[in-house]
Amino acid sequence: MTAFDLSLDDLRAYRPDRTEPADFDAFWEATLRTSRAVAGQPTFRPVETPLKAVTVEDVTFTGFAGQPIRGWLLAPAGASGRLPTVVEYIGYGGGRSLPFQWLQWATAGYAHFVMDTRGQGSSWSPGDTPDLEAEGAGAGHYPGFVTRGVDRPETWYYRRLLTDAVFALDAARAHRLVDPERLIVTGKSQGGGLALGVAGLVPDVAAAAIDVPFLCHWRRAIAVTDEHPYRELRQYLSIHRDREAAVFATTSYVDGLNFAARASAPALFSVGLMDEVCPPSTVFAAYNHYAGPKEIRVWPYNGHEAGELEGQSDRYAFLARLGLVP
Repeated sequence: MTAFDLSLDDLRAYRPDRTEPADFDAFWEATLRTSRAVAGQPTFRPVETPLKAVTVEDVTFTGFAGQPIRGWLLAPAGASGRLPTVVEYIGYGGGRSLPFQWLQWATAGYAHFVMDTRGQGSSWSPGDTPDLEAEGAGAGHYPGFVTRGVDRPETWYYRRLLTDAVFALDAARAHRLVDPERLIVTGKSQGGGLALGVAGLVPDVAAAAIDVPFLCHWRRAIAVTDEHPYRELRQYLSIHRDREAAVFATTSYVDGLNFAARASAPALFSVGLMDEVCPPSTVFAAYNHYAGPKEIRVWPYNGHEAGELEGQSDRYAFLARLGLVP
């Protein structure tokens, strides 16, 4: 793998025009209002594990259209006061897995809410939440999730998933250990794209750590990479040649550039300059449109793995600089 996108100097200046539907804000306001009208109370069920330093609770909350979404809530054992809380979203194809996978935040003293991903969880880590809207979501789709219902924004998979992501914050706020004034959103790849979307939709997020985000600058992405998941959209359009306008009208409702322009929380982005999954120009496009305080960690010789554990050290330090520490 080699660097294949714009030079770093060009990336830092890359701020393409945004393609935004006229009803973007109204669409998301109505989507969230409709689902909130049928929302139920989240449940937190303690889970027995061999872990001694961390407690685990099995979470069920209502997301899009009141449908049940699973998750984990991890916290330091013995915690009694309200804690800064990291709400984490998962990368493409993954599910919430087992709680042992999610120890980095709770062992550092944070409460940690991990949202399962509807319909996913069969590629690299297991999940427990079905996508109840999958049937009847529109025309056929290329295998995967990107093109599921993509002909219309109302039926698109990512409308449902992003709504779930917003409602994960509502659920976290209901927990006795969560400080609602110190909610942090984070994720890698698809999870980073969701964290960016939530930061644009929820004005009181305290911080966002956005790692190599997916769901950004769709036209550019399918023009410069042949890697999944963006490849799914390119393949779909190579068969459905007459749907280009409809498809890109839909993707504009879940484009990180449009959420970035609305976000105000301090944000830490990361990018790998050799990332062929989420090309650097798509990440910088979102970063350069981000309206709030921001910084970006550039990994010149890394692909989609970006900083891995060194990236986690960056995230700890970023939150410490903001005073968002237990």
